[in-house]
Amino acid sequence: MRRTLRIYRRSLGAHLRAVLEYEADFWVLIVAGLLFQVLNLIFLSAVFAHVPALNGWTYPEAVLLAGTYGLVNGLGPLFFEGTWRLAGKINHGELDYPLVRPAPVLTQVISAGIGLHGIGDFIGGGAMIAWGLANSDITWSPVRAVGALMLLASSAAILLSLIVIGNAASFWVGGNHPVFAMTLIRTGDMAKYPLSIYGLAVRATFTLLVPYAFISYFPASWLLGKESAWIGLLTPLVALYCVFLSRLIFRLGLRRYDSAGH
Repeated sequence: MRRTLRIYRRSLGAHLRAVLEYEADFWVLIVAGLLFQVLNLIFLSAVFAHVPALNGWTYPEAVLLAGTYGLVNGLGPLFFEGTWRLAGKINHGELDYPLVRPAPVLTQVISAGIGLHGIGDFIGGGAMIAWGLANSDITWSPVRAVGALMLLASSAAILLSLIVIGNAASFWVGGNHPVFAMTLIRTGDMAKYPLSIYGLAVRATFTLLVPYAFISYFPASWLLGKESAWIGLLTPLVALYCVFLSRLIFRLGLRRYDSAGH
């Protein structure tokens, strides 16, 4: 495990140093991420300018929900950006190189790039979380604080696992671009808002089939003491399941890989 982490850190560090050679791009990407979170905040503000609450969620609580998803979503470009290049590698036969190197293939794939716009998402989401927590009625205790951190880490594991699963579908779905993964992740943007505003089919899908509700809605519900808050405590178990499933699907995909010219 330590060797794998060292390989991941060195590979990601090499890509980070390459990106930092272009200072203007660095700042443009960060500002772009921040602006995206600002747009989310403007949209929420416009909605709550007309209604006092959204299915029982106040404005600070909705900001907390959106900020949680924004922060977790920012981790994808920072730590798993290389996964989005998997479809191209499969299509061009470039996955041969990771396969012959003495390092885990998945580690090489996820660390094969870095997206600095994730920093803007992370900062913007973190600021929204801080404001939402400061303006929400939460009774803090050591247990609740530790639980909140554990749920946040589990939320990140779920989203990063879904990124791997979506891109691993490229082993079965032909093409040079990860269309399936992009559709899957963009659909998850709906998790920035209270799950209760959607119909039964969407709620069931986001809870049982593609567990986006466990990224933000259920953890935030537990923290805020909402109805069915206990479901949020299942988030670590859902995270473990998603991590296991992502590794399994990736391994099954590797068995289907035919290399170039086949």
